[in-house]
Amino acid sequence: MVMTVRIHEYGGPEVLRYEDVPIGAPGPGEVLVRHRAIGLNFADIHTREGRYPVDSLPHAIGGEACGVIEEIGAGVDHVRIGDRVAYSTGGHALPRGTYTEARVLSADRMIVLPDAIGDETAAAMLTKGLTAQYLLKDVYKVGPDDTVLIHAAAGGVGLILSQWARHLGARVIGVVGTEAKAVLAAGHGCHHIIISGREDIAARVRTLTDGEGVPVVYDSVGRDTFEASLHSLRPRGMLVSFGTASGPVPPFDIFELNRLGSLYVTSAAFYWHMRTREEVLHRAADLFEVVLSGAVKIVVNQRYALADVAQAHLDMESRATTGMSVLIP
Repeated sequence: MVMTVRIHEYGGPEVLRYEDVPIGAPGPGEVLVRHRAIGLNFADIHTREGRYPVDSLPHAIGGEACGVIEEIGAGVDHVRIGDRVAYSTGGHALPRGTYTEARVLSADRMIVLPDAIGDETAAAMLTKGLTAQYLLKDVYKVGPDDTVLIHAAAGGVGLILSQWARHLGARVIGVVGTEAKAVLAAGHGCHHIIISGREDIAARVRTLTDGEGVPVVYDSVGRDTFEASLHSLRPRGMLVSFGTASGPVPPFDIFELNRLGSLYVTSAAFYWHMRTREEVLHRAADLFEVVLSGAVKIVVNQRYALADVAQAHLDMESRATTGMSVLIP
């Protein structure tokens, strides 16, 4: 038996139950991983609420973790007992359920960690860092001639995106919600900071770009920022929507993209950029390299016991967190 956080119904933080559940032995192609740290993501809230439904209830939730392999099933030859690994369940490549002391799952997506990357860092950064990697390297290839706009620049993905984009030579404009978050973002990659609610985001972007707008906007906020993102783009610019922390983007007339400058909008999903083990390992290697070089610093600002997960969700929902958060089993 292992202590696990499960939901028996969808709802608020009160539906999170910390309870004993059985754990079996690994079958062919599987491993048993004993978790050391568990990452927290806003997608976990969407799962809890039912927006990202699970196959059946009750079900453990959570999307990333770091741990040590304790048992190996038949046919597993790319990891060994004692290996320290991290993994992400983004896009259903693996079943959600990282909010637990240990679990059995496929060995296919296990990523062996460099010694220099600690447990909390690995758990906190994997999904967010892999997301940043494909956003910057594939969805829109950021280079030295680009100015980029990043919403939620003091959040988990935002901090990695901002630092990595700057490392690639881009000029980075970050949007945050408070003065404290502005200080954090300014120290982690952003050349310019916009505080939402105090400034007209699109107008400030136009000022900073001599009226032209930016070639790309990375928007994980959704409903509250969609219009500002569109109006911040230069002609033929791209809005990359990869999250909806404020709620889903409302329906809109696609002809508006024509009127605003023949704009592009894409919803960049984790799963479609992580379809094979080879692709996951390639992107992870790129992430590890930029973190180990010191160009991207992983900021873990909140730590919670696994039993206190409801408080962690409350803090995330109220925008009280900065950087990354982890659960400790």
